[in-house]
Amino acid sequence: MAPRPYKVTPIFDSRTLPQALRCEHRTKEGTWGLLRVLEGEVTLIFAEPRREILVTSGQPAVIPPQDTHFVKVEGPMRMQVEFYRQPPIPA
Repeated sequence: MAPRPYKVTPIFDSRTLPQALRCEHRTKEGTWGLLRVLEGEVTLIFAEPRREILVTSGQPAVIPPQDTHFVKVEGPMRMQVEFYRQPPIPA
């Protein structure tokens, strides 16, 4: 059985995405994130080691606990983040 999120953010667009998600931040210990893009695309950037992941509607991205990261937006998009207590299964 696939894990279920215990929390889901509101849907953000390029205007409503909080500054906190655009700057380096991290999840709490034991908290996994799953970044889902509903329309458009965003770039998820991890700080150490530095890597960039293009996230689209067909390609969500897993965010491991306490990995420093931020979201870069370059055009119209809609996205949200789901939070889990165990590794999520992107589908």
